[in-house]
Amino acid sequence: MSLPSKILSGKIPGAGIICLCLGFLVASAAATWGRSPAVEVRRVGLSRVGENTMLTVVLSRAAEPRVSTHSEGGKPQLVVEFPQARAGRLPSSMAGDDLLVEQVVTMSSPGGVKIVLELFPEQPYKFWRQARTGAAGQAMFILGLTPDAAATVARQTPSPEPPETPDTPGRWEPEPPPPAPEDYGFKEERGTAAPGSFAELQRLIPKARPLLQGLERDGWVVSESHTYDRPGQRFSRDYTITNRQYPELAVKIVNLPANNPMAPSINIVTLTTDNLGGETADQYRGLRQWTFSQIRQKFEDIGDFFDDALKPLRVKLRQETQNVALRDAKVFQTFLQRVCPENPQLFQMFMEKVKKKVSPRFEGVQYTLSENPLVILNLVDFLFLKVFFLQTG
Repeated sequence: MSLPSKILSGKIPGAGIICLCLGFLVASAAATWGRSPAVEVRRVGLSRVGENTMLTVVLSRAAEPRVSTHSEGGKPQLVVEFPQARAGRLPSSMAGDDLLVEQVVTMSSPGGVKIVLELFPEQPYKFWRQARTGAAGQAMFILGLTPDAAATVARQTPSPEPPETPDTPGRWEPEPPPPAPEDYGFKEERGTAAPGSFAELQRLIPKARPLLQGLERDGWVVSESHTYDRPGQRFSRDYTITNRQYPELAVKIVNLPANNPMAPSINIVTLTTDNLGGETADQYRGLRQWTFSQIRQKFEDIGDFFDDALKPLRVKLRQETQNVALRDAKVFQTFLQRVCPENPQLFQMFMEKVKKKVSPRFEGVQYTLSENPLVILNLVDFLFLKVFFLQTG
């Protein structure tokens, strides 16, 4: 009688235990063979190509995420979820594009990885998705957002007036009283400050008054100002402040008034190097305006465009803007001191990040230097400091 037959017939002591162990090992092996490793979310990036804002997610293998819309505290969100996925070394937050996306937040848990795009209110958009095969067996998921011009025009176009009806002889009725004005939650405040002036900015952003007063004393001037949408409704403003002494630098301000009494106004003040001139900066700006049809004429896919065209220029821009920040370090130091006078270590943190050697592999990163107010250092393409002031009441 063979050994397996003796085991099954029970003629060998402990045969039952041996059978149970063999069965457990076989079942465990079968379960292991049938289970594929969890997908890993390795990198997340936000970029802008032409009129498209693109969230690019690099994965260890192909995976189909859930994409849904939400609202948190009155602010719209676009959420991308990878259930059961594990996270690589992902940033907790990234700056947005100043047009549709305010910021990107990544969260990981045992249930998976969630990427939240916090959007600017009342900015209509359309989105699309695309899956691609990446290098070394990786996969890429791309979520694109495009401003919805048709929705914006429809929102801003007034309803046509009804045709006039000829008067009927012998009958006359008084005209109805005009309807009460609709309360949009925000009314343009009438003041004595001239539009596009430092006085207007100080009225709009009281928390930034020390910073604005200091900029005016140092010779900065408001070179551009724009107002969007219609007065009486929620509308926004932006300003560009420049100084002849620092031609590569600019201070850009966006004012987004609250659309209801319970929400804060959002004010974004950015000290940026995006006035940088030269061949590298001009070429990069030109490529950022390319449409998909232009990209397809030169490159096989969007990944090659990023790797072969944009990425080498971004490395050069990092080096050039790093030199500008080191040369004009006093401007950045004064800016941070006025933004956070109670945090004297902030400039030292800034300099430590800026002085780091530029890595061609990871050509740019972003850091949160302060949480109150929120201060973000961007080291992707053009170097800038972005400060968020929330104004309530």
